[in-house]
Amino acid sequence: MNKQSLVYTIIFTFAVSFVFVLILSFANEGTREQVALNQTVARQRAILNALGVEYDGPQDVLAKFKNVEETSEGDITFYRTEVDGETVFAKEFSGSGLWGTINGILAVDADVSRTMGLEIISHNETPGLGGRIDEPWFKQQLRGEQIMDGSVEVAGAGDGDSDYDNGKIDAITGATRTSDSMQVILDRELSAIAGALGGNS
Repeated sequence: MNKQSLVYTIIFTFAVSFVFVLILSFANEGTREQVALNQTVARQRAILNALGVEYDGPQDVLAKFKNVEETSEGDITFYRTEVDGETVFAKEFSGSGLWGTINGILAVDADVSRTMGLEIISHNETPGLGGRIDEPWFKQQLRGEQIMDGSVEVAGAGDGDSDYDNGKIDAITGATRTSDSMQVILDRELSAIAGALGGNS
């Protein structure tokens, strides 16, 4: 067959495409269970991080998560566990950011008087600006922050507010819209959590 002909080109392209599709199909099928396990571990890791539960590696995540109880209060699903003798609740959330949806986990103590942790699962915020919401310094601010008047104020700017009794956390310098979005998310989520758990914050 003439390798310069249109028929040869079509047949060759089809054969190469078929081989690659076949390889990808086998690879997808062969890794399906591992991908599902990785997704499960990632989600459970995020919940444990927000709750303040320490772990060592993927297998320990799965083991520690067995101590987390999934419960419903009204139409809200919570994850509840004991951390250092204290009951902690976590709730998944989704909220609008500057460029897309911010998904994460917010944890509080039993009487909704303090936030116990924040974990950002996914976002589309600007790298180096709003994207800093998933950096440790930002999330650490909500590790035991007092809830005042039903919320935590996202204000000012800096490298993290270390006063956990003032009901405030530092906003992100140069990322006003993302910081405002986090304020809206915290206001909404803490109000919903307090209503469901009967908190008196």
